[in-house]
Amino acid sequence: MAEEQSTGGEFEREPVPESALKGPGKFWGMYAGEHAAGTEFMIGPLFLGAGASLQDLIVGLLLGNILAVLTWRFLVTPIAMAKRMTLYYQLERIAGGSVVKLYNAVNGVLFCFLAGAMITVSATATGVPLGVEFAVPDEWYGLGKPSFTLLVFVVGAVIAVIAAAGYEMVARVANIAAPWMIAIFAACGLVSLAQMGVSDWGSLLGNWDSAVGFVQERDPQSFSFWQIVVFAWLCNGAMHFGMADLSIFRFARDKSSGWAPSIGMFLGHYMAWIAAALMLAAAIKLGQQSGHLEALLNKDGKVVANPGWLASEALGWTGILCVIIAGWTTANPTIYRAGLAFQGIFPNSSRVRMTLLAGGVATVAGAFPNLSGQLLGFVGTYGTVLGPMGAVIFVDFYLMRKFGLSDEYATHAHSKFNVAVLLAWALPVAVGLAFIYVPGLIYENEKVFPAYMVIPCWIACGVLYLVLSKFTQRPVPRIDELASN
Repeated sequence: MAEEQSTGGEFEREPVPESALKGPGKFWGMYAGEHAAGTEFMIGPLFLGAGASLQDLIVGLLLGNILAVLTWRFLVTPIAMAKRMTLYYQLERIAGGSVVKLYNAVNGVLFCFLAGAMITVSATATGVPLGVEFAVPDEWYGLGKPSFTLLVFVVGAVIAVIAAAGYEMVARVANIAAPWMIAIFAACGLVSLAQMGVSDWGSLLGNWDSAVGFVQERDPQSFSFWQIVVFAWLCNGAMHFGMADLSIFRFARDKSSGWAPSIGMFLGHYMAWIAAALMLAAAIKLGQQSGHLEALLNKDGKVVANPGWLASEALGWTGILCVIIAGWTTANPTIYRAGLAFQGIFPNSSRVRMTLLAGGVATVAGAFPNLSGQLLGFVGTYGTVLGPMGAVIFVDFYLMRKFGLSDEYATHAHSKFNVAVLLAWALPVAVGLAFIYVPGLIYENEKVFPAYMVIPCWIACGVLYLVLSKFTQRPVPRIDELASN
């Protein structure tokens, strides 16, 4: 909704006027469509594959999603309604245009990777009736089979062209499809329970533990309760802690709109994740009974979550269609936003051209099947990189004047480069990425779970921004004070 307004040239560089504010219903529909989509078919089975217990999953996702909703409501919504500006324009006023261009470049590339994973998801479903095998290589840089790579490029090209046509159509289709997709998610879970012969809680636990044991024999992993909580809370860290959804809630007429993410969290990130995980558990049991496990295992015997095949086993053509549409409704707006980020770097280029560029990058990323299988780690990395910039906005809004400093310093100082913002963002992110990707820095011979770094980096960024501003800011008159004089 916010993107629709901005692409029409309205309110991109000014506060949203009273006449353009929206009621809560607009936000509930948008979050239902955005967060009950393609990623759910991929992430749900990954919890089982990572060795999570069913009890930890049910309680951990509940707690984590409650924390996510509270963060949207009490961190993002008040600032969005007070400022009524997009994320990018607020950052430009604080950090300067040069820093925002760097942020846009990083933001756009990460959006492309996320969209690429969703192109992979849609391709897995498209390949089921065509007999195209989804094979995941061991190496992160390995491509799938040539036939699957070709299919990814076809699916990616279609998605990119549709995204380039404009966000209005994409948003409308996503909102229309959302109720149907949510019903299909629930149906997948119910059918999977029937396929496993679940009659009570005890039999459900037995089937789940048996499936986890089957996976662990081939690829031992451990996914703890607190990892589930933190992942559910911070998998959208760039949107709430990173303040990306300022661009959405700037249109909110009242604060109750800030509760809208709850529909996406509890229908998408709770019900749909668990239902998708149950599909993998059912497929393992049926495969063990029939002796046909080929579709579940890669060449090294490790279990692979193939969302298209799992949905087809549960609901046939309905499941296949749902996975295709779910991947499409996630990839399209993501590619569109990546195109807008790239357009911010090259303002003289057309939105269509930049969206097609983003679609091309996303399609290339989608050709690497391991990307979709690493979503539990990728979204944590995504939040670690983009989330801390939200701390700059938080500190600028609540604390700068209290410490005798200028808020929106780049605007008042007529500066395109606020070095305090750049250093405050880059230093914690560099340290956080080192902990994530270099084993042994905290745990012996182990890396840090990516989502764990979002909040420490966010806090460090906010503190550094405040301290560095104390040393780098020079006294400047505020533009609003000059106007009043």
